[in-house]
Amino acid sequence: MAAPGLRDIPLLPGSPRRLSSRTVARGSQGPKHGQQYLKVPGHRAPGQRDNSSLHPSQVSRRESSRDRSVINNYLDANEPPSSEARLSRMHFHDNQRKVDYVLAYHYRKRGAHLGHGSPGHSLAVISNGETGKERHGGGPGDVELGPLDALEEERREQRDEFEHNLMAAGLELEKDLESKSQGSVFVRIHAPWQVLAREAEFLKIKVPTKKMYEIKAGGSIAKKFSAILQTLSSPLQPRVPEHSNNRMKNLSYPFSREKMYLYNIQEKDTFFDNATRSRIVHEILKRTACSRANNTMGINSLIANNIYEAAYPLHDGEYDSPGDDMNDRKLLYQEWARYGVFYKFQPIDLIRKYFGEKIGLYFAWLGLYTSFLIPSSVIGVIVFLYGCATIEEDIPSKEMCDHQNAFTMCPLCDKSCDYWNLSSACGTARASHLFDNPATVFFSIFMALWATMFLENWKRLQMRLGYFWDLTGIEEEEEHSRPEYETKVREKLLKESGKSAVQKLEANSPEDDEDDEDKLTWKDRFPGYLMNFASILFMIALTFSIVFGVIVYRITTAAALSLNKATRSNVRVTVTATAVIINLVVILILDEIYGAVAKWLTKIEVPKTEQTFEERLILKAFLLKFVNAYSPIFYVAFFKGRFVGRPGSYVYVFDGYRMEECAPGGCLMELCIQLSIIMLGKQLIQNNIFEIGVPKLKKLFRKLKDETEPGESDPDHSKRPEQWDLDHSLEPYTGLTPEYMEMIIQFGFVTLFVASFPLAPVFALLNNVIEVRLDAKKFVTELRRPDAVRTKDIGIWFDILSGIGKFSVIINAFVIAVTSDFIPRLVYQYSYSHNGTLHGFVNHTLSFFNVSQLKEGTQPENSQFDQEVQFCRFKDYREPPWAPNPYEFSKQYWSVLSARLAFVIIFQNLVMFLSVLVDWMIPDIPTDISDQIKKEKSLLVDFFLKEEHEKVKLADEPTQRSQGGGDRSRRSRAASSAPSGRSQPGSIASSGSQHTNV
Repeated sequence: MAAPGLRDIPLLPGSPRRLSSRTVARGSQGPKHGQQYLKVPGHRAPGQRDNSSLHPSQVSRRESSRDRSVINNYLDANEPPSSEARLSRMHFHDNQRKVDYVLAYHYRKRGAHLGHGSPGHSLAVISNGETGKERHGGGPGDVELGPLDALEEERREQRDEFEHNLMAAGLELEKDLESKSQGSVFVRIHAPWQVLAREAEFLKIKVPTKKMYEIKAGGSIAKKFSAILQTLSSPLQPRVPEHSNNRMKNLSYPFSREKMYLYNIQEKDTFFDNATRSRIVHEILKRTACSRANNTMGINSLIANNIYEAAYPLHDGEYDSPGDDMNDRKLLYQEWARYGVFYKFQPIDLIRKYFGEKIGLYFAWLGLYTSFLIPSSVIGVIVFLYGCATIEEDIPSKEMCDHQNAFTMCPLCDKSCDYWNLSSACGTARASHLFDNPATVFFSIFMALWATMFLENWKRLQMRLGYFWDLTGIEEEEEHSRPEYETKVREKLLKESGKSAVQKLEANSPEDDEDDEDKLTWKDRFPGYLMNFASILFMIALTFSIVFGVIVYRITTAAALSLNKATRSNVRVTVTATAVIINLVVILILDEIYGAVAKWLTKIEVPKTEQTFEERLILKAFLLKFVNAYSPIFYVAFFKGRFVGRPGSYVYVFDGYRMEECAPGGCLMELCIQLSIIMLGKQLIQNNIFEIGVPKLKKLFRKLKDETEPGESDPDHSKRPEQWDLDHSLEPYTGLTPEYMEMIIQFGFVTLFVASFPLAPVFALLNNVIEVRLDAKKFVTELRRPDAVRTKDIGIWFDILSGIGKFSVIINAFVIAVTSDFIPRLVYQYSYSHNGTLHGFVNHTLSFFNVSQLKEGTQPENSQFDQEVQFCRFKDYREPPWAPNPYEFSKQYWSVLSARLAFVIIFQNLVMFLSVLVDWMIPDIPTDISDQIKKEKSLLVDFFLKEEHEKVKLADEPTQRSQGGGDRSRRSRAASSAPSGRSQPGSIASSGSQHTNV
């Protein structure tokens, strides 16, 4: 006898079956051989009371059994499915219901009796997920299986309850048979129309209505300009169908089951796209509780507790399947995820449709950033070419290279180093001019304004995409608690009371977590905060110590190489190159360590929601990686050569090893080398090789692990694998934080020290052209399909970008004022030069020192210098030995210092003012989008009124016909039985509800 609310539908042999857990779990007699039934929920008429004669406990058990029945579809064991039986690998075995989500878990059984024959011969499903043998002789009953161990049994019961709760929420499940001693099982989930409609209304998902309107462009000039641009860029456009017509747009409105007449629902199965369907199922999975698992909430908690192994939506088929059949994934691969289409624009609308708004916004941001690098790269190349063109006209480098000047310089180290001529540093001086010229000042101002323009244009593009993607006015979705937070709360409750955790949670519903006693207070979090503070300070100190260690390496290596005549001439180049490579290796290693440390520190903070967890993780990781990547560069830019001392009074790190100083041409050239090698090395090694190589190694390791895993051989291994099997072998999606972090650090390289390396935007552009396709290929081919997440913006990343943009103004001001020779040259030219030129500038920057005043034991041993030296020169602004205050800072020093500080203040305020001016001139919301939003609101009101009028008109027609066709006595009886004022509205409501349901 079927349970109430279920109806028995005869099945043909080989058709899928849905078994009631009540029937199979108790081992009751199944259907006779040749007579199979499909149990589906029936529609109960209003007011039906078929449980009235039962005891309340029996009613409860029956209702629970009906709601908790496991839906399991499989083909008949006696008739293997033909190739025509499975038309799609995206559907249940009935080829009707679409697979919207997949849960995967690994099971292991002990003492399973496989009987005679292959494991695929007999199929029977028990409600708890255990697998039995169906007797071929037609007799009832199931074959006994060996018991599971305690842990596996507990997990099985938790899975069973969770799946029953999913069914109680209206979802339909299809489950694999556990026919081997161990293996992976996939639970396929389908959301029927009733569930989709209910959840879409609950989540306030905007869907298109019947009304369409034309998006008007600006004036005639704007239309012509847009048409010309569209024609010129047509070869660069991806060949994808227009998912959102740029000229026509549907009015969108949050889905409501009471207003079904507003929407153009032609076919319920395709009204919600795959991303929206999987998003709806994922929301149900996140809020479904499991009391056996300590009343944990959602699939994430079960995955964290190893109840399930993975949960993911399916890809839309294979991306490299032969034939002409096309799906969105294959289209994205052909037009976006291949290196051969690097010159094309990104199909942002298709990316958003397939992966969701959050990932769509990331690639839109990355595309805008890459396109903005084009003008900055052009200007950077022009600045570099300007330096190349004017190198022969640079007077200071000419004076340094002139052998007739014969500037005898003081030794670079004690004892082993000899006096040397400044002309020997001619190559360094000429190379410094390539990056240290007046054009770099202009380029620094340009890049500061460029950063502001980029951020303002991103805000505008974000608003434009929000309008076309119907993101305007969306509300923040309610965040569910993280599993770790729930565990911490349970531990607190268990500690504060004598009850067990289960008793405490049975006494308190999940909603009670909002009570004060169930929250984690600052006292509970204080140990985590203290550990965070101490660990971050330790990591920053560790980074500084490593930088200091590299400094010591440079000093000691330079001293050692100076002892050998063969290597003495190339000391500076060798030390600089090797030190930068060491810095790069250390940065790459510490980056990986700091990423893991930041995640661990965020976990011990126990944030309540995933959004809070992500924001705190981003801030910690960015702080640590920023300090790690830029501390060597900051040292060279602002500290190297500032604390050297002077001849006769040097500053020593260790005994006999004094602080290193800048090259004769200044530290800007070394800063350029340091920045370029670290930037290019990170992009080449970390961003590309790691992103390509590590996923392939993980995939290979997982494949080898699956092959070496013991278990029975699968007789169906030669069959074409299902889509959920293919997707399960892919890497899980872990979020966009690594992608954003990579680009944010690069953004810092492009903006912070661009005064020292104008070619940084060029290398960033070349990297990003590859990066876009690399990320695209990773998302399409190597990762499981992410859950579609609706979001209005890129979140905390915009604040970080804005902060870097403002910080870059200060950094570039100090680089120009302190690191380069731009200010000393200006001061000399306009204050000390006799003819207003830079002739004599090198002599002006060099001070005199009497070599007889060198400390004992520091003089050069066995000096090979051509002439006897009485005075040597060193780069500084100090009084000569014959002055009343020898070796004190001269007036020129204070003049240059005041000019540098004045330049920093003027530069910073000027650029900040220009940035604010640009920000003010460019509105955050484009004018046409603002007008269209206002127009859409008025059109929506008019559309509502029109549809309501049509609805009332349709409801009035049958009422008028029924009133006109009846006789007078019938009308009088109707008038006497009910007031006329009530009967008409009642009939209208009835007709209206029927129309709505349709």
